[in-house]
Amino acid sequence: MNLRQLAELLGLSQTTVSRALNGYPEVNRATRERVLKAAEETGYRPNAAAQRLATGRAGSIGLVMPAAPDYYADIHFAEFLSGLGEEAARRDFHFVLMPKKPGEEEDALRWLVASGSVDGIYLAYMQANDPRITLMQSLRIPYLVHGRSIGIEGDYPYLDVDNEAAFRDATNLLLELGHRRIGLLNGPGGVDFTIRRKAGVEAALAAKGLALEADQTRHTAMTDEFGFRGMKELLEQPSPPTAVLCASTVLALGAIRAVNQAGLRLGRDISLIAHDDVLPLLKPEDFSVPLTTTRSSLRAAGVRIGQRLIDRIKGLETGPEQELWKAELIVRNSTGAAPR
Repeated sequence: MNLRQLAELLGLSQTTVSRALNGYPEVNRATRERVLKAAEETGYRPNAAAQRLATGRAGSIGLVMPAAPDYYADIHFAEFLSGLGEEAARRDFHFVLMPKKPGEEEDALRWLVASGSVDGIYLAYMQANDPRITLMQSLRIPYLVHGRSIGIEGDYPYLDVDNEAAFRDATNLLLELGHRRIGLLNGPGGVDFTIRRKAGVEAALAAKGLALEADQTRHTAMTDEFGFRGMKELLEQPSPPTAVLCASTVLALGAIRAVNQAGLRLGRDISLIAHDDVLPLLKPEDFSVPLTTTRSSLRAAGVRIGQRLIDRIKGLETGPEQELWKAELIVRNSTGAAPR
């Protein structure tokens, strides 16, 4: 079915149908929904070249992905990308994905914008004082940040989880259970969310006159192997922690392996809380000892960023520029009273 046939079927002009399909704000909502429903039911797909000529848009989102021989693949990013892809497919957008060595992302962003091959940019892996935000503010293209950047307080569009509050709440739970020696298996150093999670732990401890000791903290890639190594090192210390917070369930998987290898009982001899990104193949409730977690879905974040970024591209976004989601604290059996 072509545009003329779809217009005849709906009893509308080709111009109205085209504008409805492309999200022009002058087409009222009822008409736009009617056109989109008919397009879906009839299997209509606009000619990409003609659509680009008509709208001046490429129908694509640009992403720069860190890639290097010593860079660890991130299953968390894959889960987020599933949500973003779900929304992009629903809205007939595709990705232009550019791999670049860490530290070369700014050049890649400039190239993507100059090429005209993307309508908007998605930023991830935010660092403290991240220069990409200043760069994007200088380029005339819609963009959206997943996360935030400590040190940059300017007005930029983002969606983030309140990581500091999540780990403050988790630490307070451990303190209420009597724990005073608390360890942290965190994600890579310098990344915004790991900085905020550590700050949350420190704030909760400071309120009780305690401190997070440097030798009780690890910053690593969030893999099973690093979780195992980190927990093993903590448990081998002269005064090991009685409770540990993990930045992901993947880290927790390895950490629990180290706990079991040491002959300790999770939830009795040592407590553990992990951040749950709602990874479909690693459900905390299915662990041999169900995990207490702070929970926030990466896939849902991907869908939401897709919605917002495409709406920004089409000039339709009406909600707040800055969204901060609260993580849910879910208490299960991996946390218990501090051992005496």
